[in-house]
Amino acid sequence: MMYAGLHDAPAQIYVRRYSALQRVNHWITAATFVLLTLSGLAMFYPSLFFLSGLFGGGVAVRTLHPWFGLVLVVSFFSLAAQFLTRNLGNMDDVRWVLKLHRVALNEHEGLPDLGKYNAGQKGVYWSQLFLISALLVTGLIIWQRYFFTFTSIEIQRVALLVHALAAACAISIIIVHIYAGIWIKGTGRAMIRGTVTGGWAYMHHRKWLREMLAQRGRRGISYGDH
Repeated sequence: MMYAGLHDAPAQIYVRRYSALQRVNHWITAATFVLLTLSGLAMFYPSLFFLSGLFGGGVAVRTLHPWFGLVLVVSFFSLAAQFLTRNLGNMDDVRWVLKLHRVALNEHEGLPDLGKYNAGQKGVYWSQLFLISALLVTGLIIWQRYFFTFTSIEIQRVALLVHALAAACAISIIIVHIYAGIWIKGTGRAMIRGTVTGGWAYMHHRKWLREMLAQRGRRGISYGDH
């Protein structure tokens, strides 16, 4: 055991949660999502058309938006593939949902021990997987430059409506996701530095922490001011 400080106080313990590659993948996905949101809103409502100026005008925003979408699809599904097995449901999720009122009040007593993700995080994962798939399919249908002649006007109108609804849902979920990351202190550092404190892991994902200690031992644990 390593110690820090003049009074032999134990150094802070940090647990590896995400690799550097996963963090880069996440931030590419996040940045592209923001670009898609801004460019999509610019085309969605006249009063928001001023946002097109961020991309060089109306013609540029119409050209760039679908390409942003393709980058998002590649980046997101790459990330989703890495996290798939960790987001499969189990009975711990049911027990966590039944205690959701305690979670909302930031009370931890009586909550089940959890793996790497709780039911809320898994909900974000699966909902975004479905919504981004829907955005991909409908986006290709309404991408007039390349696919205009493949479908009828009626199908394109339906696709445009579904695309807008899916985008609104995806944006709303991401807002909640960001809020939760800020609300639960210590969560943000996982995607910035790749680690969480041992105390955070014990409080929120105790089963995952035990798994890390059992399977990886010191390879996933570090000490000091990180």
